[in-house]
Amino acid sequence: MKLWLREENWPWSPEKYRFPTEQMLLTLFPGQRPEYPESLSPEEDGVTITLRRGPELAQVSALVRLGERQGQGEADFPAQELDRQWEQVYHTLSHALKQAFYQAGTALLGHELPWGSLTGVRPVKLPTRALLAGKTLEEAERELKEVYRVSPPRAALAAECAQAALDVQRGMDGDSLALYIGIPFCPTRCAYCSFISADVKGSLSLVEPYVDALCREIRLAGELLRQEGLHISCAYMGGGTPTTLSAEQLDRLLSAVEDFLPMERCAEFTVEAGRPDTITPDKLETLKKHGVHRISINPQTMEGHVLRAMGRAHTPAEIVEAMAMAKERFGGLVNMDLIAGLPADSLEGFGRTLDQVLDMDPANVTVHTLALKKGSRLIEEGGELPAPETVEAMLELASARLRGAGHAPYYLYRQKYMSGSFENVGWTRPGGLCAYNIVMMEELQTVLSLGAGGITKLVDPDRRKILRLNNPKYAKEYLDSWDKVAESKRAAARFQGELARRSR
Repeated sequence: MKLWLREENWPWSPEKYRFPTEQMLLTLFPGQRPEYPESLSPEEDGVTITLRRGPELAQVSALVRLGERQGQGEADFPAQELDRQWEQVYHTLSHALKQAFYQAGTALLGHELPWGSLTGVRPVKLPTRALLAGKTLEEAERELKEVYRVSPPRAALAAECAQAALDVQRGMDGDSLALYIGIPFCPTRCAYCSFISADVKGSLSLVEPYVDALCREIRLAGELLRQEGLHISCAYMGGGTPTTLSAEQLDRLLSAVEDFLPMERCAEFTVEAGRPDTITPDKLETLKKHGVHRISINPQTMEGHVLRAMGRAHTPAEIVEAMAMAKERFGGLVNMDLIAGLPADSLEGFGRTLDQVLDMDPANVTVHTLALKKGSRLIEEGGELPAPETVEAMLELASARLRGAGHAPYYLYRQKYMSGSFENVGWTRPGGLCAYNIVMMEELQTVLSLGAGGITKLVDPDRRKILRLNNPKYAKEYLDSWDKVAESKRAAARFQGELARRSR
């Protein structure tokens, strides 16, 4: 689709505002890709965005035309906002631009979107900030509906998750940080997956040296954190599928965590045991022996034909068996992931999955919406997917049945290319939430990431600044990049140590 930001009146070049424009284009018209003509006539298909400044008010207006249809929108703000510092001007104009574009786009489409004009992956940040500023839950919810045109069900959902985030944030201290350990191997690659993970059959020679290298990184990280007087508040081992490793490899890895990292005050340690075909009694015993509090078993669906369409080798019966083994060792403290909108699934099939999962009584259930990610086999090969209306019905069904079973939402996030522009939501029974999920998704504190593909997020909450340090993406690169890996750990420890000293 052609996008034309008219040259006149914009502070700095209109090219600087392409990012928010493209965000809204992707949200409203996900099949379109941006083009930037030098001009656009009123008769041409595309989007024309104009900034006008008056004595008191400035206005961003948008006109969207597709064939015989068109829509218009506008957003006003005080003209003096344009005389502030660059960051503030950019924020004001980005917000106004998206609001005007959204109004024009929905006028043309004839319907609103579930998350309104919000384009980011973390909509809960807005009501969380409102609560921190002293607003009530009702006021935070009203702001989402009135300013951003979020639908009432989604606004209520975000407000509930904001309250959970605030509860976790109040329990944190300045000398703590969260920990992520990445295992980039899986037994097979799922059709929807685009993560940095490898089929273990094709990368078997890398697994043992990878565990050795990760233990080395763990040891260095532990030495650096202890030197700065820091401790781990919560930890998560994900991937990939960590239980692709053998029981002996898990034992060696978790022994390094126990021996070197400051885990004495770690209140929560979760390991993603995602694929039931990787779960064995000896692996579960190993996790339990090393102080893992909870695991995640991710069936995604209990429908056998849908599992086969995803490229998974296990059966629904194996999911039930794995869950029984896990509950024997971890009680009910198990998370189960589901995906709404999988190929070959139906509303009836998704309902059967919900019933069977709730019968197994996990502490948490995370309901994802299928995201069509570049690099996944599903994108490359195509395939028929449930319509957005069916996906919405699946999510509504999940909400009703989970609430009926005593679960409440505690964290959520969105992704690009998500079916129907919906969301992923974590649900929990009382007292069973996974704090790491909230910390990571709401960026409440620093997350130190170890292993291939890990992204350390250095969070300064007072200054609202986040810096990212990336480990090498792939296992082979990680094995060959010790100097880079070690330097990023030193930088992370220095950053968090300084933050801790400021907070004391």
